[in-house]
Amino acid sequence: MAYNSLEACLLDLEANGQLIRIREEVDPYLEMAAIHLRVHEAGGPALLFENVKGSKFRAASNIFGTLQRSKFIFRDTLFIVQRLIELKNDPVKGIKNPIKNFSAGLAALKALPLKNPITQPVLFQQIQIEDIPQIQHWPMDGGAFVTLPQVYTEDIEQPGIMNANLGMYRIQLSGNEYELNKEIGLHYQLHRGIGVHQSKANKKGLPLKVSVFAGGPPAHSVAAVMPLPEGINEMSFAGVLGGRRFRYTYHDGFCISTDADFIITGEVYPGENKPEGPFGDHLGYYSLKHSFPLMKVHKVFAKKNAIWPFTVVGRPPQEDTSFGQLIHELTGTAVQAEIPGLKEVHAVDAAGVHPLLLAIGSERYTPYAPAKQPAEILTIANHILGTGQLSLAKFLFITADDNNLLSTDNIQLYFQYILQRLHLDRDIHFYTNTTIDTLDYSGTSLNTGSKVVIAAYGRIIRTLATEVPACLKELQYFDNAVLVMPGVIALQTKSFSSYEMAAKEMEILNHQLQNKTGELQTAPLLVVCDDTIFTSAQLRNFLWVTFTRCNPSHDMYGIDSTTINKHWGCKGPLVFDARIKPHHAPAVITDVATDKKIDKLFNKGGSLYHILP
Repeated sequence: MAYNSLEACLLDLEANGQLIRIREEVDPYLEMAAIHLRVHEAGGPALLFENVKGSKFRAASNIFGTLQRSKFIFRDTLFIVQRLIELKNDPVKGIKNPIKNFSAGLAALKALPLKNPITQPVLFQQIQIEDIPQIQHWPMDGGAFVTLPQVYTEDIEQPGIMNANLGMYRIQLSGNEYELNKEIGLHYQLHRGIGVHQSKANKKGLPLKVSVFAGGPPAHSVAAVMPLPEGINEMSFAGVLGGRRFRYTYHDGFCISTDADFIITGEVYPGENKPEGPFGDHLGYYSLKHSFPLMKVHKVFAKKNAIWPFTVVGRPPQEDTSFGQLIHELTGTAVQAEIPGLKEVHAVDAAGVHPLLLAIGSERYTPYAPAKQPAEILTIANHILGTGQLSLAKFLFITADDNNLLSTDNIQLYFQYILQRLHLDRDIHFYTNTTIDTLDYSGTSLNTGSKVVIAAYGRIIRTLATEVPACLKELQYFDNAVLVMPGVIALQTKSFSSYEMAAKEMEILNHQLQNKTGELQTAPLLVVCDDTIFTSAQLRNFLWVTFTRCNPSHDMYGIDSTTINKHWGCKGPLVFDARIKPHHAPAVITDVATDKKIDKLFNKGGSLYHILP
């Protein structure tokens, strides 16, 4: 269905039993986010908040809360987008099947943005930043944030919508040192198109004009998060996905989406930054206060009966998980087409997406050789780490499966496949002093840390332990050994204090186990953590603890390790120190009082009664 507004989409969801209206007054300070989190965790419907305390505007969340709902919203265009991406990857398909692909060709006409002289809806009323619902999501957040923005910028050297960038970069509306209604914070990370635009404007000593759109057809929000290849414009993609051309015009020199519910226009001047954050983010921790670009507000507009869209991010899975799943549905094998030999790549949501990638490649370099060992998959690994946002990966596990039976979707079986074949002295490859995700605080400083590629391929060399080896139950200083999954054991010790002390602690562990490497062949991975019961309770706990709290170069050890010709390896198990470090950001935790306060909505007579099982 070609929605012309956010409200049209919400009404459609409501008519199909996928939206609930919340009639009661709800406080944007923590309460709205807490309600969203509880409903999303239950797999519940989209929410329309009709009575937001302190604002005349309604707000909506959980719109994309499940993959099924996202597919329902784009039910008329999903197949066409998939077909167009296929044709881009393999244009010969279009030539071979012109009738089959005719509809895709017609849909491509929606890709051309439409300059729209009708501006009255979105410019209906000029408002102030403080009029927008001031939603604070987590107790330690620095203020109110925009979590579903569409941030539009143009290339100062090649102006115009066809060379523009539309991205979803969080916006801080209030708090910290921002002058209310006049200044807001613009947070963007590595590998973002807006950075190129700001760099060009800075070189010319000119301000970068920025337009922030909120609401409008749901395809616009998806386009803002879509990792599009070079040469494909987000506004063009929004037109095809939404089945309706992206409508825009200019006002006071700023581009505006004439279908948006809200518009914030402003300028970013060279060298003008202010502290932004903290903000409870999608890794499940706060991203802390750092200096980011300052946007000086020009004007703020809202359409009549505008609806403010928002989401809540935190420890995955959250609503942004569904965004990732939808992107995977849309792109299919696009990444594989870009990287020769790659069969699958999976950014693991439970580990915060960027910290952990699982990949399956091909091994075709030496089919004549009797011994099977990593070769082509190492080339593929380097290509992955040089590709777009995949380059932010911190841990990359990669293998090849000659029988095409392995899948990265079954994470536990994937790890078992790797660990059965892992040569601890050969298959571990570090990249030190490099870039990592801005939101990942396991590194040495902002954006800085290390990476590791663990590439295992060949015959099975070990059977994996299905119970804790006896020698791990008799350790001194390390206790509460628990089996996480076959071959993976969690150990507990005292809290991390410093890397100097950690080195001594790991040497104590090494001293106790270096003569027992034979007994430990079945347990190639040991995870040292703060709480083995929590870490082993669920697969998602293991993934979150292990891969968000480790910096490979600093937190990976090995029993009886050696460095030969600058290649590090070990004879006994790998050891990951996944304890919380003093420099890590705190984990996001909901406010107990707020959780209790919103119970009334879920009790008999409340708008959300019957929502929870």
